[in-house]
Amino acid sequence: MKNQLVRFDWALKKLLRNKANFEILEGFLSELLKLDVKIEKILESESNREAGDDKHNRVDLLTEIGSCELVLIELQVEGQFDYFHRMLYGSSKLITDYMAAGFAYKEVKKVISVNIVYFDLGQGEDYVYRGITEFTGIHKHDLLHLSEFQKSKLPELQNISTIFPEYYILKVNEFNDYAKDTLDEWIYFLKNSEIKDEFKAKGIHKASEELDILKLSKEERREYERYIDDWRVGESSIQTSWMKGHDKGREEGREEGREEGREEGRLEVARRLIESGMSAEEAAEVAGVDVELLRGRL
Repeated sequence: MKNQLVRFDWALKKLLRNKANFEILEGFLSELLKLDVKIEKILESESNREAGDDKHNRVDLLTEIGSCELVLIELQVEGQFDYFHRMLYGSSKLITDYMAAGFAYKEVKKVISVNIVYFDLGQGEDYVYRGITEFTGIHKHDLLHLSEFQKSKLPELQNISTIFPEYYILKVNEFNDYAKDTLDEWIYFLKNSEIKDEFKAKGIHKASEELDILKLSKEERREYERYIDDWRVGESSIQTSWMKGHDKGREEGREEGREEGREEGRLEVARRLIESGMSAEEAAEVAGVDVELLRGRL
C-alpha cells in the first residue's frame, strides 16, 4: 500500500519552508530548470503571506537559489482570466522590492516565476511551457546579442534573455499521468499526491518520506484535515456555481428558442394574410408582429 501524501499546495504553505525540507524543493526546481539548484533561504514577500480568503485557491513561496536568483513558486487552483497579467505583476514587483536604493541597474536580480495551475490557462497542447524575453530584428530576423564590451563588463551573463524574468507554466490537469521523464514524475505527484516506487527524480523520494500524512504531528494532521475540508467546500462551491450558471443558460436558451419559434409562426400568419389581399400594416396588426420586421422577411 502506497503512503498517502499531503497535497503539494499545503506542503508549500507548511512543510517546505523548513530548511530540513529544502532538498524537496531543490529536487523539484532542479528537474524543472535543468540545473543543480541549491536553495539559500526562503524569503518573505507581500505576495506569499497567507490571507483569509485564499485558503485553498492560491499558495506562494519565494526563495533565493545559489546563483542569487529569486524563484517565485505560485500555485493556483481556481481559474483566473487575467492570470498572465498577474504573472507579470508578480515578477515586476519582486524586481522593485529587491532593488535597493542607489544600486546600479546591473544589480537587478533575475526572477524565475514558476506557476503551477490547476485550470486551463491559455490555449495550447502542452502541459509545461517556458517563456523568456528575446529581441529579434524585424527586418533581418536576427537575434540581438550582447556586445563584446558588455560581455567584458558583465561576464556572468550568457545572453540578453538571462537578464529578464523567466516564466514556467505547469498545467497540471493537462498531464496524462504517463511519466516520460523525471520532470513528469514531479508533475505526476503534483496532480495525484502520489509517488511511485520506480520514480527517480531528484528529491522525489525525500518528498515521499517527509510528506507522508502519517508522519504529521496530531496538530499538523488536524490542520491538514481542516485545510482539505476548506478545499472541498471551495471546490464544491465552484462546481455548484458553474452548474447553476449552466442550467440557467440552458433554460434561457430554451425559452429564447421557444419565443423565436412563436415569432416565426406569427410572421408566417402575416405573410399568408398579405397573400390573401391585406396590406403589410393590416397583416402585422392582426398577427401581432412588427411591420418593419415583416417587410424585411417578405
